[in-house]
This record gives sequence, C-alpha cells and structure tokens, in this order.
Amino acid sequence: MLNITGPGSIITCDGVTRRDFLQVGTLGALGFSLAKMLGVPAAAAPVKSEKACILIFNLGAPSQLDCWDPKPDAPREIRGPFKAISTKGDFQISEVFPKHATVADKFSIVRSVYHTAAAVHDTGHQMMQSGRLFTGGVNTPHAGCVYEFLRGRRNELPAHVILPESMGPTGGNMPHGQDAGFLGKSRDPFVLNADPSKKDFKVPDLLPPAEIGEARLERRRKLREVVEGTMKNFEGSANAELMDANFEAAYRLMTSPLAREAFDLAQEPASIRERYGMNRFGQCCLLARRLVERGVRFVTINTFITVFNEITWDIHGSKPFTSIAGMKDIVAPMYDQAYSALIEDLHQRGMLESTLVTNLAEFGRTPKINPAGGRDHWPQCWSVYFAGGGVKGGRTVGKSDEIGAYPTERPVQPKEIVATIFKALDLDLEAHLPGPQGRPFPLVDTGTKPITELF
Repeated sequence: MLNITGPGSIITCDGVTRRDFLQVGTLGALGFSLAKMLGVPAAAAPVKSEKACILIFNLGAPSQLDCWDPKPDAPREIRGPFKAISTKGDFQISEVFPKHATVADKFSIVRSVYHTAAAVHDTGHQMMQSGRLFTGGVNTPHAGCVYEFLRGRRNELPAHVILPESMGPTGGNMPHGQDAGFLGKSRDPFVLNADPSKKDFKVPDLLPPAEIGEARLERRRKLREVVEGTMKNFEGSANAELMDANFEAAYRLMTSPLAREAFDLAQEPASIRERYGMNRFGQCCLLARRLVERGVRFVTINTFITVFNEITWDIHGSKPFTSIAGMKDIVAPMYDQAYSALIEDLHQRGMLESTLVTNLAEFGRTPKINPAGGRDHWPQCWSVYFAGGGVKGGRTVGKSDEIGAYPTERPVQPKEIVATIFKALDLDLEAHLPGPQGRPFPLVDTGTKPITELF
C-alpha cells in the first residue's frame, strides 16, 4: 500500500482497509487495494444475459429425514419426531416447513446427493460450491466467481455478492470455497459483512463513509493528478492500466445512486420486510431479491456463519451444537418464512423464470438418532432443491433407501450440482478457464452432466 504525503514523497504502509478507499491520500484508493474486490473482467466483454442465481447455502447441513426426505413408515429412531405433510408438489416434506408446502409446485428436490470425501463441513463446502475437492494446493473458484469471470458485470454493482458474510469456522480449518480461487483475488465476491436486519444497517465496504460529502469525494478523485505527476514510469506499465480501470470502477460504485438504492432496505414496505422475517436470514433473502432485480448476477446467502455456539442446522444434539428441537423451534420457522417469501416475491415480480434459486448443504445427517438426541455428519446421502431458472417445480429427482441412508435411484455428486447451476445460467459446460500456470482448466470435469430431469 502507498501513501501520498506530499509532492514527490511516497512511503509504504500496512493496515488500510477497503473502507479507507476514499480517505485522504491512499494510493490504494486509486486502484491498488480495490484490485482485490473490483478487478476489471479480463476474460471477455460483458455478455448480455438476464439469468441470475441466488444460492442459499445451509451451512451446518439439514437432516434429510427431518426436512426434505421424511420416512413416515420407518422406526421412530430413524424417522425422528416430525410428521410428513403433503404439499402443492408431487412429494411430502416435514411438518416443520408448512410454508414450503404452499410453494412446492415451484421447487423440485434432489434426494440422492452423496460424496465420498471426509465427513467434515469444509470438504462439502468446497465441492458443493465449486464442483471439486481442493487438492494439490489448487483452490477452484466458487460458481458465482466463474459466472462473473465469464459474463462480467451488468452495471456498477458487483456481479457476485455474499450475504451476510463469508463462512467462518466449522472445525476443519480448510478453505470453504467461497472465493475466486485460481482466478485471482480480483474475482473474489463482494462480501456484505453486515447484518441487514439491524436498525443501523449500513454497508461498510460499499458506500462512502458518512463524513465524506460529495464535494470532498470529488476532491479525492482529483488526487490522482498528484500520483500521475510523480509516477510517470509506473503509469506506462500494465499494472497502471489495471489501477486506472479499478479506480474508475470503484469510483462509479462508491458514488452510484443505483448502489445506494439497491442496498437500502428502508425503501421496502414494512409489510414486505415482515413477510420475509425481521431476522438476519430473512432480510438477506429480501436483499438478494433487490440485488438481482438491479443487475447483480449471483448472490450467495449463508444461512449461518459458523456451527459453534449458536442454533444452526448442525444438530448433533449436545452443546455447543443444536438439538432436533432447536431446529424445529428456531431454525425451521425462520428459514421456512424467508424462503417461501422469496419464491413468492420472485414469482409475483416475474423474476423467477430468469432467477435460479438453489438450496444446498455440505452433507446430510445420520439415519439413526444418536444418544444425545441429535444426528451426526452423513455424506452418503442428502437432499438439495432448486426453483426458477427454467427448473420445473413440484417434482423429485433420485431416491434414497427406506431409512434415508444411501441413494437407490439417480445418485448425484456435487460436481453435477454445480454443472446444473451452470446449465441454468446458460454457460457452456465445454468451456475452459485460465487455470494455474495459465493452463486451460475445464469448467466442469470431463463427462460431468447437469441434472437434466430438473428442466
């Protein structure tokens, strides 16, 4: 990082955050630090496309038996405490999701997902969001980062946004697959890092600090003239061109009325906000709709940030984790309300056909309830579901055995889930990315096909 202290005087420093972008004198504000967040697409010019994706990642992993694949005829220690209910689709789900039942004609469930890697959260996070397990030091990019790389931005808003923040600790201390990997830091998603349900909600890294007015903001822009007068040699380099483009993109974003308006949930009627639920996840779902409506191509929502010391999907039954009762009383109502509101809202606004909404998780839960009254990690079989983006609702794909332990029909691997997302977004599955050492890297592994039964 560089600071301008006067004409011809430049020193190095550390510790400047992205929020310091518009503070006096940082050369990072003129393009360096924001290269990580606002790199200009180099793959190709933006392609006109109206397709978008909202990926809801259920960090902690819901139980297939207690949520999407109930087994009402199994023994109680298998089926759990909840009843199966009918829906508007051609399937049953758990009674803890009554609002899901009313929109089930708009989503379809895949009940036969599995993987054979270690039964830890992080490996599932990697595979379900990038299509691959990270090996040999190669971190493959999140599907949303791939979409941004291949399609570019539609406007000054970021192409890929993570709400409310990136995944935190889940016990494995490995990458979660929520960045751009080998595509480079400039392709990383924009991370909100704020709770949109708070009364004082602000976007710390997107909008200018309140103390900086428009006139002063314009003066910050003119500071570039100082740099240009002291760094002529640098200005002739390729890095300078990137700095220049990054500055312009950052300036447009930070001063954009569209950006301010997109993140301003106060513009939504109180009835709409309450329909989604006045909690972090509910307001993230509403914000995702607003962002997609205004041109963001891909939004990733983390239902939870960590599995420790809070009520989540991770229902081991003993502290610091959650019980099955905790899931029913706290997690399920919040989740049920927000998801159903999102699907109804997208449908009513005519956005569902062009917006894929996919609900993923890293694995399932053990078929048998453990002695603590919970269920443990089980990557051998679980359920995910899809709505919109050309997906036909009201159906199931694949089938698990009588206790929800293993797929018996149409087994699906994580890479096929990611291929399905790419298909819904009209990407060419035969395309390649610039991989490590500049070598072509296939978008999906050779022979990997999407789940065509969904379309």
